[in-house]
Amino acid sequence: MRKVKTLTILMLVAALSLPVTGCMPSMGRPFPVQQVRKIELHKTTKDEIRQMFGEPWRTGLEDGKRTWSYGEYSTDYSRDLVIRFDDNNTVRSYSFNSSLPEDEKL
Repeated sequence: MRKVKTLTILMLVAALSLPVTGCMPSMGRPFPVQQVRKIELHKTTKDEIRQMFGEPWRTGLEDGKRTWSYGEYSTDYSRDLVIRFDDNNTVRSYSFNSSLPEDEKL
């Protein structure tokens, strides 16, 4: 009986450790990073951003202004784009960050 209990505990510990040792799932979703260069401050509209990048992964507020976020995060790399809109629904500012060397040219 003691061996069964010990074996059960070992199996439970092994099962619980799988998420820690297994592949970490990615978060966000891919977006066309090559389009980042086409964003123009105070000119590109919210509708144009939607056409370029699709629906945002997250939305929010920063200093009371609407923000849209696009991101792709995995254990191997990360990319994120945060777009801030003004009251006229045009791009007030944006930031793009990536851990991939090929994105340095954007």
